[in-house]
Amino acid sequence: MIEAASPGAATLLAQLHARAFEKPWTEVEIAKLMENPTVFAFIHGDGAEAQGFVMGWAAGGDAEVLTVAVAPEARRKGFGAALVTAVGVAAHARGAATIHLEVAEDNFAARALYAKLGYAESGRRRAYYAGVGGAVDAIVMRCALPRP
Repeated sequence: MIEAASPGAATLLAQLHARAFEKPWTEVEIAKLMENPTVFAFIHGDGAEAQGFVMGWAAGGDAEVLTVAVAPEARRKGFGAALVTAVGVAAHARGAATIHLEVAEDNFAARALYAKLGYAESGRRRAYYAGVGGAVDAIVMRCALPRP
């Protein structure tokens, strides 16, 4: 089940982010993002059964997937695809014609998922992510949203 996340869900979102990433966003960072009226988020599941979340923004005809966090034990079960699809639908409903994201060059599973969902590589940000073994490039991927 996917449901909209309220600004009050910052604690849960931060917990999920910490389970999914080596360098997670804090509750304060997430709460600050959620204060922006262009930002929206969705949770897959709820409460103790939450498996992941997605956060994005939409403004001026464009949108961005800010983060997709899926708990390690819930990966490869379709939750990520459902969340990315939900953020695209929400962005389209908010007037976006395109949506983009950044993904670590070495995150092959995520890159394959995004490609399967219609995202195509559109750029590169050199040394964008700080990793344990050194900096990693971000691959910028973009997807056109369906027109009504």
